[in-house]
Amino acid sequence: MSLDTTKADDIALVIEEAIVAGELEPGTVLRQEQLSEQFNVSRTPIREALRRLAALGLVSFVPNRGVRVRTISREELHEAFMVRAELEALATEVAAAKVTPEDLEELGVAEQHFARISKDLRAREPGEARRSIMGDWVRANHAFHDVIYRVADLPLVEQLAKSARRSFSGPAVWAPGDHSIDGLYAKNAEQHRAIRQALAAGSGEGARALAREHVLSSFHLLEAVLEQVGGTWPQPKRETAKVSS
Repeated sequence: MSLDTTKADDIALVIEEAIVAGELEPGTVLRQEQLSEQFNVSRTPIREALRRLAALGLVSFVPNRGVRVRTISREELHEAFMVRAELEALATEVAAAKVTPEDLEELGVAEQHFARISKDLRAREPGEARRSIMGDWVRANHAFHDVIYRVADLPLVEQLAKSARRSFSGPAVWAPGDHSIDGLYAKNAEQHRAIRQALAAGSGEGARALAREHVLSSFHLLEAVLEQVGGTWPQPKRETAKVSS
């Protein structure tokens, strides 16, 4: 493996995490010359990193305009959630037959951590106070589901589900919503607890149904967020945002 390939992997991961965490909003311009300077590398690994992100559906190449963090339509958002709902349901059902007491303990820690962050989020005022914690909210949410993926041990299902998940992680961060949707955030955390309880009971069928319902319910949460920001994603930005590396 060449040094440029290794650098491209590392750079792609940093930018992907920034997009998923909402640090780079949809429409943000990513300029190769600025990224090259920021990461202190030539443009070769930068171009390769951007191509990999494009293959993941996270950025798009716009003729004569460079590379932008990809925007997503309501229809694409819904489709991504439907795909993830079925895959998540399958993984959770399989995990029910494999889960150990140690796995349940790990899942319980992840569930409680997410519940605490969700409670903190709902206690904050809309705006920057909420926005500042949303990256933690997304990461804690992913951590809960990642335990289930690990236990299920279905690499292809996990890969496809996480690919769908990337499509909507960013929007959850940059538009956290106001107090009118606090009930949806609370429901999201409660569903984590119900899924863990079904897994602890060894109920594959119940865990599957709860996981599917949970993902589709999460779509309604983000749909509510969309309504609060005008029903459309922000217009493409003209400036280039700096990636936290």
